[in-house]
Amino acid sequence: METRKTTSTVTINAAFLQEIKEVNEELWKLLERTRQLCSDQKQMKSQGKQALELLGALRDQLAMHFALEEAYGYIENPVIVAPHLTQPAAILRDEHTTLYSTISELYEAFEGEHYAGRLDESAPNIVARFVAFDKQFRGHETRENELILQAYDDDIGVGD
Repeated sequence: METRKTTSTVTINAAFLQEIKEVNEELWKLLERTRQLCSDQKQMKSQGKQALELLGALRDQLAMHFALEEAYGYIENPVIVAPHLTQPAAILRDEHTTLYSTISELYEAFEGEHYAGRLDESAPNIVARFVAFDKQFRGHETRENELILQAYDDDIGVGD
């Protein structure tokens, strides 16, 4: 994921962004499985290899999810601009880089601890890092959903 400057105008394609979220069942399943695994440190330690594979799959699924959102859900330099959506859209799009970096760093840390045989000591830290990431990601998704609703409201005039 590359970092972008927010000097251009960015808005969203609400229909595409909503559809991307609705059809990505694999991402939501991976997130739920990872949440369940992280809720039981004993299980996470005993299933280290499977947990590592799960976290890697989640990272890869997030990369695809963000790439689809950026390709089809966000529009750079649109012909028609809703000025009040520009800044929130740019901020949300740019958060993808931070979120992806966070999950990648977590995966690398988990991988290092797993192969060094230190999951017993590091499991609480790994879990805490995942919980923090999950909270950050959920907040991001909530804000994107709110922006989608706001864009739909603007399109059909509910805010009048």
